[in-house]
Amino acid sequence: MNWQTLASDSPYRTAVAIQEALQAGRVAEATMGIAELIEALSKSERRALKSQLVRLMLHIIKWRTQPERRSLSWVTSIADARDEIADIREETPSLNERVIRDLWGKAFIMAKRNAEAEMGRVADIKQLTWEEVFDSAYQLESAAGPHA
Repeated sequence: MNWQTLASDSPYRTAVAIQEALQAGRVAEATMGIAELIEALSKSERRALKSQLVRLMLHIIKWRTQPERRSLSWVTSIADARDEIADIREETPSLNERVIRDLWGKAFIMAKRNAEAEMGRVADIKQLTWEEVFDSAYQLESAAGPHA
């Protein structure tokens, strides 16, 4: 059985095949299937993390580049992406800060390219800091002043 192909195509079918191999007493084969399933799930979670990081950075780039267009939608997108990243990290503890920092450069390039395409203009931003991405508050200001 080609566990690598099966695991990348369908985690569910892989789990069923592992169960069948175990029930048939083919422990070594099942062990290979488990290893490939773990690898495939890890890659999937890493892709999801990168996707959310790109989404988060894209909205922060737009926030910084187009202050006149800031909206509740951007505030919500930033908060949602942060929450999704936190959920991914909680569910997959191996996707820690080091992994995020490894993805950082590529995610920034993709986010900037996508933000520029959405805005129809070049963003004069060379980088984003960890604080800007994960710690800074992004809120709309009311007529009475900024929110707390």
